Amino acid sequence: MSKRIAFQGEPGAYSHEACAASRPGFEALPCNTFEEVIDSVREGRAELAMLPVENSTYGRVADIHRLLPESGLHIVDEAFVRVRIALMGLPGAKLEDIRHVRAHLVLIPQARSFLKAKGITAEAAADSAGAAADLARTRIAHEGVLASEMAAKIYGLDVLATDIEDNHHNTTRFLVMSPEPDLTRRGSHGMITTFVFQVRNIPAALYKAMGGFATNGVNMTKLESYMVDGSFTATQFYADIEGHPDDPNVKLALDELSYFTTRLHILGTYPASDARL
Repeated sequence: MSKRIAFQGEPGAYSHEACAASRPGFEALPCNTFEEVIDSVREGRAELAMLPVENSTYGRVADIHRLLPESGLHIVDEAFVRVRIALMGLPGAKLEDIRHVRAHLVLIPQARSFLKAKGITAEAAADSAGAAADLARTRIAHEGVLASEMAAKIYGLDVLATDIEDNHHNTTRFLVMSPEPDLTRRGSHGMITTFVFQVRNIPAALYKAMGGFATNGVNMTKLESYMVDGSFTATQFYADIEGHPDDPNVKLALDELSYFTTRLHILGTYPASDARL
């Protein structure tokens, strides 16, 4: 039996596209929620999880930072998917036939200029790939869907226009997660280490905690804060740095960080993607 990689959404979702590109030999397992994706790996129904962590237009994905530290999973890879929006309709439909489209709420504003120019109205759907499945089932004339070209292929719809997004840089970053960590050095562009931490409740704790990365020449590519359990005083930080925990300078920086934290949890060490360049 083939190995499985779980993702959130319907077949044809952009997360499915990430699975196909990153792990082409794996069977993609659709799940309803991020929690179900994580549970499917913890319970052995899938070997890996594909989870979106941030988008270049909309920022971080809600709830992911909260779920990752408690998931029991480890980041072993990253994947980037350029969000290319296609307009699709029923077989035989023409673009001028389409009067109304459905799509996930975040896709509609990204295609605003195209839809306005064509006089097409839009309605939010729970899931773009799910909207494509609905159209294939209901076969409503003059209706279209905004989704990935993969969705059109899966549900037997015709692609009527491609790359209709206003901004052609929109990209989602995904994390590939496994029950076991992989600390081997791999890839051709160096390693990324991701961790979460909470600073001690002392003046300038964050400033002092960050000092070790500067003095040891460790490049921090991401630092985000978020609340813990709804508290306004307990703040957790999510960080990405370049390097491996066994690198002497990274080890020194993490050791210094530990002096100013009440919690430090490494989520994974993995190769930097070509898409970062």
